[in-house]
This record gives sequence, structure tokens and C-alpha cells, in this order.
Amino acid sequence: MNTIRTHFELYILLFLSVAAFGQHKNTVTATLQTRTNTLNVVQKITYTNEAGTALSEIYLNDWSHAFSGKDTPLAKRFAEEFHRNFHLAPEKKRGRTMVNYISINDAILDWERLDYQVDIIKVTLPEPLQPNESITLDLNYQVKLAYDEFTRYGFAKNGDYSLRYWYMTPAVYRDGWKLYSHKNLDDLYTEQANHNITLIIPDTFEVISTADSMKNDGNGLVQFTAKKVKDVTILLRQNSQFKTFQTDKVNITTNLNPYGLDEKQQAIAIDKVVQFIHEKLGDFPRKNMMISEIDNKKNPVYGLGQLPSFIRPFTDAFQYEIKILKAILEKNLEESLWMDTRTEKWILDAIEIYLMMGYAETFYPNMKLTGELAKVWGIRSYEFAKLEFNDQYPFMFMLMARKNIDQPLNTSKDSLTKFNNNIANKYKAGVGLKYLKSYFDEAVIDDFVKEFYVENRLQKASRDDFETLLKAKAPKDIDWFFNNYVDSRKRIDYKIKKVEKVDDSLKVTIKNKYDANFPISLFGIKNDSVVSKYWVTDVGKKKTVTIPSDSIDRLVLNYDKIIPEFNQRDNWKSLNGFFANNKKLRFTFFKDAENPHYNQIFFVPVARFNLYDGFTPGMRLYNKVFLTKRLLYDLKPSYGLRSKQLVGSGSVSYRHDIESINSDLYFISFTVGGNYFNYAEDLAYTRFVPKVTFGFRDPDFRSNQKEFIDFRYVIVQREQSEIPTLATDNDEPNYSVFNARYVYSNPDPIRHMVWFTDFQISKRFAKISFNLDYRKLFQDNRQLNLRFFFGKFIFNDTNSDFFSFALDRPTDYLFDYNYYGRSEDTGLFSQQIIVAEGGFKSKLPNPFSNAWLATGNASYSIWKWIEGYGDVGFIKDNGVNTRFVYDSGIRLNLVPDFFELYFPVYSNNGWEIAQPGFDQRIRFIVTLSPKTLTKLFTRKWF
Repeated sequence: MNTIRTHFELYILLFLSVAAFGQHKNTVTATLQTRTNTLNVVQKITYTNEAGTALSEIYLNDWSHAFSGKDTPLAKRFAEEFHRNFHLAPEKKRGRTMVNYISINDAILDWERLDYQVDIIKVTLPEPLQPNESITLDLNYQVKLAYDEFTRYGFAKNGDYSLRYWYMTPAVYRDGWKLYSHKNLDDLYTEQANHNITLIIPDTFEVISTADSMKNDGNGLVQFTAKKVKDVTILLRQNSQFKTFQTDKVNITTNLNPYGLDEKQQAIAIDKVVQFIHEKLGDFPRKNMMISEIDNKKNPVYGLGQLPSFIRPFTDAFQYEIKILKAILEKNLEESLWMDTRTEKWILDAIEIYLMMGYAETFYPNMKLTGELAKVWGIRSYEFAKLEFNDQYPFMFMLMARKNIDQPLNTSKDSLTKFNNNIANKYKAGVGLKYLKSYFDEAVIDDFVKEFYVENRLQKASRDDFETLLKAKAPKDIDWFFNNYVDSRKRIDYKIKKVEKVDDSLKVTIKNKYDANFPISLFGIKNDSVVSKYWVTDVGKKKTVTIPSDSIDRLVLNYDKIIPEFNQRDNWKSLNGFFANNKKLRFTFFKDAENPHYNQIFFVPVARFNLYDGFTPGMRLYNKVFLTKRLLYDLKPSYGLRSKQLVGSGSVSYRHDIESINSDLYFISFTVGGNYFNYAEDLAYTRFVPKVTFGFRDPDFRSNQKEFIDFRYVIVQREQSEIPTLATDNDEPNYSVFNARYVYSNPDPIRHMVWFTDFQISKRFAKISFNLDYRKLFQDNRQLNLRFFFGKFIFNDTNSDFFSFALDRPTDYLFDYNYYGRSEDTGLFSQQIIVAEGGFKSKLPNPFSNAWLATGNASYSIWKWIEGYGDVGFIKDNGVNTRFVYDSGIRLNLVPDFFELYFPVYSNNGWEIAQPGFDQRIRFIVTLSPKTLTKLFTRKWF
């Protein structure tokens, strides 16, 4: 039987290779082995040299091999985004390609994988391939499929298969070889080719594919043909939920969640979307299109539509239409316009988002960003409830711009942060076309989009083609669009500086707050209605224009908010006198979008806990909106239910961002903060801290590496205790410390490193210290944690240990740490540990040093989150011999830095595990700060 099947495979391969036509041809015969999740592949690649120069080698994309190790470009990208699943996965879940041979005319060729791109194969040709000549490569290899939890393609736990990028394809030569590794970006850049694929599978599978046609003999032999495509995706399902909806333009096969719509309603929605796309773009490139739930999950419609169904604020029809619209647009553009989607994807994104905005304007002009929630009492008064559905696009881009982590549109996709790649840059691109449409004030952009699509459908296209056609269609100069909007991250920000009334005219002076020129719209408003609109160009630093007064009572820049302007709070000027321009106060619960006409103050209940104040409810008053502001204040007046005192904290900060993408320095912040709480029973402290911080980052925004330099002056005043103790230290109840610190941070799930140097000086002491934290996740999925600390006094004139270095529980005289019972020597709260200074877990005798301290802390995985730990060190007191100290035990590392338990076993104290009161020796780390915990979920996006 196997011999018959093998002969049949070769026959099919020979037949299809003869029948294939076109410049580039790809003929594949593959047999699926479900027991081992492998494909045995026999392939012919007919490659035509279109480079214009002789080629001595050809490069092949072998993206299945991207899963072969933990140091491939794909594995490194997973690590950058804090995905540990791939690194922790067993070998059977990872994929690879085993090449048997690559030949031409039965002559075996030399080939090799690139050193740092193992999913790219270099094939050395026996003789140079001249321009316009063709060769046929014969390949024989096995593909071990990867588990689909990594990229959603591969083999699934339930026995299904989703096959994409599973066979080899030639790389593209365009001004040099374009060698792009698999980075889970769905942007394979390969030559368009005519594909003939034969897949031999168990006959229990239902088969769905992106091919033009498919023949299934019902016995497990399936043939696919596709013309002028980059690749063919094939889904094998044991229980398919796919349905095919026929329209007069294209047939859509999909399994997208219908949100409660029946089949007839889905058909109506799909036809509506298809007709809209056809009207805006023209004919679809092929008659059939597959849209899978995988497409939606990898590129969802972000926003409230992702909420659970019971609180989803949109109608089923609207949600389904928007989701199917996005999926069809994205698939259609990628199949129609053959572009370098690693470096020029922003062009496809611009068209996609522009048309999505157009769809909402056409069919849902009154739809709000929050859907039906905009009508709910208690929500409808908020500014974010008043935002239109399309306001999300400039808003989400501005979210990154205000954080100073936006990136130019022409940035390569693999250099974009996850949020910029998935959301911000896509939206900025679409808003850019909307900006141009408003600037031209006519249907130029609609015509341009359709013409660009029609002219380049199923053809090679590039940014040059896009730019040339757009400039040809534009009635105005648009060099600023490409130079400033696309190729840079320059800010758009204007303000009305001055207005003078001269007879029946107004002289309006507009100030450009940045150094880039963009057109800005100026509106004349009368009783909240637009009376006039003008475009002001070439503003430079400042420009004065004269316009008719037209009974205008207010002038507003960018009134329709189409321009993604950095700050719109100073865009308007009332002509009704000085006081009309004053902004009123508005108090709002929780948080809201920015309203430029008000000074917004937000309030929200807060609570914290410490042993001495007890449960401490309070009210937080702050001005932070959804978009980052430069000047922030945050006040938290509270009441301690146990101490019966008013306590709390507050801060005011100003941040100056450095917008230059070539500058390592990216912000300077100035902060003044203070707090008042009890630090012991009936003893309060006041802390006041002015601080300056310089933030540095790697030019590669995807890098998690950051550096900080802090300068601060900590002023502490404490109430004195009648009974002197270490914690209260009557000798020095009030003190001031100047503190300078340099921090290097490079958090990473595989190789984590954070270190800092610290200098402190006060009237009675000066000290320096060094602290290093290092984590390494090994190939066997075990983790090593190392920490080193060294601290030394430069001089020390104190006569207590309050300012000394500590082995296991620093006194925290700067009040930096969140101790729940900072003055406790016994009891549960004394067992809280914050790993600082010595970092020991056992409580040893004489744990303080007034001279120098050097320690090392280590832990290593035993099983999952159970680790063994050990600490060693040397401690030196003035006038006392240096002591060697150590401890060891078991660490339950449940959530690193957030929830950990330490069980001591052996130390200088002896076998602690066998000593009385062992439960009092257990140490714990518990973090209750919501802000700190949310970093676990947001760090992968920014």
C-alpha cells in the first residue's frame, strides 16, 4: 500500500510540475503523519531571476525552522514580549525542518543556514543564474510542526491542524536580498508564484484553504491550485464550523463568531461589507476568500467589542460587520498588493483604517465609542462617552505619543513595540489619509485609494508608487506629509497666541509649539455652529492671518479633531472678553478623557493599611486623564481608623520629554512629594522629597533596557518616643539625606538584570552601595536567581544602628519601602521581608553593620515555582572582627517580586527547621499595590 501511495505521489508531482505555468512556480507534495505531527515534503521551486544581475546563490524562507531553538529570532521576540511559553515548552511542542537534500537536475547542492537567522537557507548554485533565466530546485525534507499556542498555527491539542508558512519559499531580491526571519508578524516576503499543492492526510479531516481551487477525492488526497499568491494556508478540522457565503463579488468562507446572528443575518452583513469594499477599491483579486477566527484573534478589532458578551455595548450586527470588515479588508489588501510588508505595511494599514473609518461614517454616523453605554445614566456625562466611534483612532495613537514612545510610520514592523505594531501605527496611518482628505476638501483621497489599488492589484508595489501617485493626485504640496508625518515622530501642536479685531476683520496669531510645519485648520464658531473654516500653512514659529469676523464669538484650531494634535487644551480663544477664556473647575469620579474647556479634577476612594494607622480609607484627588499630561498632581488625604489621625500623601510632578528619536535621554522629570503616616505606635513621621530624574532608553524601542539617574533630597521629621529604641532613635529624630542613584534595568523573562549604585550623604554619615539582581532561565527550564550587594560607609558619626546596613530587614530611614509594620521586632508583621541591602531571610544575631556589608543571595529551581535558596556574606562593624554569615532554605516563588514565601532550613542559627517557633521564622513578600500588579500585564505591550 505504501509503495502504491509513493508512486501516486510522484505521479501527481510530475503531472502538476508540467501543468504549472508562470514565472515562479511552487509544486509541493506533502504527507501528514499525525502520530508525530510531521509533514514529509517533496517540492519543486521554479525560480526566475528578476534581479537584473547574475545570482550565485538563492535564499529560501524556511519559517518552520524558526521554532527549532530557544535562541532563534522568533524565540527572542517571544522573550522581548515576556512570553515564557515557548521557552518552557518541551521539545515535542517545538517545530523544525530536517532537510534531506536540495538539488538541481539530480545534482546535490551545497546549502547552509544563516548564523543568526536559522530559518533562512542559503543555496549555492552550480553556476550563476543570469537575469531572466530560470532554474528548478528539487527539495526533500520533513517538517516537524510546532504547537499552535505559539503563533496559532501548527498542531492543536484537539488534533486539528492550521498550516501556514509550512513549506519553503524563495526570498525576494529587490536592491539586494530581503532576508526576513519569522517573528510572528504574518509578513512573509516571498515571490508571488503559481502554486500546485498535493496534501495526503487522513480522510477524517474537513479541509479549508486560501487556494483558488481545491479537489478532495474523499480518501485523503487533496489537491490545491492558486495563481499569483505568496503562500497557501490550509486548515484541517475534525469538526469544522466554517460556512461559505456567496456574493456577486466574492465568496467568503468563514468561521468568525456571529455574535448571535443567524445565517441569513450573517449573509446580509457580509454582502453589505463586500459591496462597500468593492465600491471603494474595485474588483477582488480572486473569487474565493477564507476568513478564519485565527485571523481575528491575531488582528482583532481592539476596544470595547472584546468585552464579555453580557456587558458588550454594541449591537450584534454592528460588531459582526466591523469584525468581518476588518478581516476582509486586511486579507484583500495583503493578497492584492504585493508589497514588502515588513517595511511598508503602513501603506496597507493606512488604506484599511481609512476605509474602516469611512464605513462607520457611512452606515453608523451616530455611533459612539462606548456604544449603548453612552446612553446610560452615570456614564453619559463623561467625556469618553461623548467620543465618536472614529475618535478612537487618533486617541490610541496619541496614547503612545503622549508617553513619548511613538515611532515613525516607516519603521520596520519588527522594530515596533507591540502596541505600536498592533494599534498605534495602524491608526496613525489611517488618520493620516483622513487628515489629507480634510486638507484637500474634496474626494481626492477616495479616488487615490481606488486608483492605487486598481493599478497595483496583483502587481509589485512600493512606497515610491504610493508617494508618486498621491503627489500627482494632490491639489496642494504634501511634502510635509511624507517628511514629517510618515518619516518622523514630529509633533503637531499649535495654539492661538493672540487675536486682534481690526474693523470687520480678525488678526489671528498662531504659534507653532514645535519645529515641524503641518497644515492646521482654523474654525470660526458662532453659538456652537461652524461659520467659517480656513487652512493655515507654513506657520514656522509664528504666523498672523487675517480673516473676516463674520459675527464669530470663538476661534478654534482643529475644531473637528481630525488632525492628531499633541495638545488641544490651548486651541481655542473666546472673543467675548478675558474672563470667557478662563477654564472652570470640573470634578469627576474616577478618570475621564480630556476636555480642553475645563480644569478637570478627578476623585476616587482609596485605602491602604499599616499596623499603626490601621485600615486607612481616603480620597484621591488628581488630574491624570487617559492621555499622559506633563504636569500632574496627586493628593491622597486619608484617615487612620486605628490611629484616629488624618494622614496621607501627595505629589506634584512635571515631565519634559525629549522627542528626538536619536537621543538616549528621553525624559527629565521634576517631582515634589510628601507623606504623613505613623511609623510606630502613636508616633508619626513627615517626609518631604524634591527629586529630579533623568530617563535614558535604548534607540531600539523594543528593547526593555532603560537607565535612570535620580537626585533627591529626603527630609524626615519624626515624633520622638519616650523610650529609646532602634526604630525611633531619639538621638536623631529629624534628619535630611541627599541621595544620588544610577539604575540600569533590563527586565527579561529569560535573562533579567537590574543593578544600581547609590550614594547618600547626611550631616552625620555618608555611604555608597551597589546592588545587582540577575535571573537566568536555562534551556532545561530551570531558573537561577542571583543577587549581590555591597555597601560601605565613607564616614559614620552616628551612635545607633538606625542608619546602618542591615542583613535581613533594613530600618528604611528614607521611608521608601512599603512595610506594613516597619517598627515590629516580633509577630507576623516582623516576618515581612523586602529583599534589600543584605537580602537575608533568617533573623541572625547582630544583623547591622556600621562599617561595610557584602552579601550574595541565590536561589535555583527545584520544581516549577519551588526553589532552594542560600545567602552568604561578610559583615563588619567598627571595632569588631568581620563575621561570616549564611542561611539557606526553600522559596516558593509564586509570583516573582509580588508573592513569595521563604522557609528557612539551616543558617548560623543552626537547623532552624527543627527549632521551636518555626512558623515565626517564615518570611513573606506580599505586594498589594494595584499599580505594581498591572505592570505584569502591560509590560509586554510597551
